Amino acid sequence: MYGRGRKLVVARSRIFFVTDVHGSNLCFRKFLNAAAFYKADVLILGGDITGKVMTPVVERDGTFTAAHRGTDVVMKSKEEVHEFRKKAGDTGTYTHVVSPPELEELNADPARVEELFSKLIVERVQEWVALAQERLANTRVRCYISPGNDDILAVDPVLSSSRYVVAPEERVVEIDGEHEMITLGTTNRTPWNSPREVEEEVLAEKISSMAEKVRDMKSAIFNIHVPPIDTAIDQAPRVDEGYRIVVKAGEVQMMSAGSKACRDAILRYQPMLGLHGHIHESRGIVKLGRTLCANPGSEYTEGVLKGFLADVEGDQVKTDILTSG
Repeated sequence: MYGRGRKLVVARSRIFFVTDVHGSNLCFRKFLNAAAFYKADVLILGGDITGKVMTPVVERDGTFTAAHRGTDVVMKSKEEVHEFRKKAGDTGTYTHVVSPPELEELNADPARVEELFSKLIVERVQEWVALAQERLANTRVRCYISPGNDDILAVDPVLSSSRYVVAPEERVVEIDGEHEMITLGTTNRTPWNSPREVEEEVLAEKISSMAEKVRDMKSAIFNIHVPPIDTAIDQAPRVDEGYRIVVKAGEVQMMSAGSKACRDAILRYQPMLGLHGHIHESRGIVKLGRTLCANPGSEYTEGVLKGFLADVEGDQVKTDILTSG
């Protein structure tokens, strides 16, 4: 854009992008700390922000027990319970202390389990949004957080209610006065029947309805959770009808699990940058025409934050690198 004296002013930003943290408190804290560590101006958390596992902590006569990651854990004090719940939260697990009768009631009522699970999910997102505001509100860092296909709809109002965190889902937003970003957490169909899945035709319409509102596509960013199909960043293990990973001759069989609609849109509009996730195993960077597409991957259960760092200036990605820490 032009400033005083007709001088051309080109916005330059350092973007740090992560995805698929799945409820890991440790990964989220690392995400916030990355602003200072990498000197990033823009933080983007793109999709699948909530966890998949809820673990009851059962109290019996002052002793607490839980089953976590294949191990039976016994705790003999509230301090040990606190430490266990903290470590579980760092791996993305939600915990809830119950008595044996309460556990029996939950086991007998799947609807109550879902209600409790949703409550814990929403509470953690609320905690994250508050933490982001506490850590970053007095800085110049801009923070964008959006849901993915695994995230329940109840998190949307929490993200939208923040005075600091921007919820960019299904919108066009300017991240620095020049670079526009469209965001979509909804994906094509998966074997898991997650909360936000649609047919490819619907996905294509959602993407195009936002893309048509972008003023300058050459400097635009497509923050689309599902990666483009038939690329190095959309390769996932094939599963059978019982959701078991298919292995032949001792090797895991891989398949393209990305989206045709996403690929078609990128090739049609040719934005500057594509930010993707969804498939944890397919960490990488590829080019589709002029568009640089990245999937940082995910190792959230280990507390490892996989990221993508890029310097963007005008309509160019000046530098890009995959990070881990």
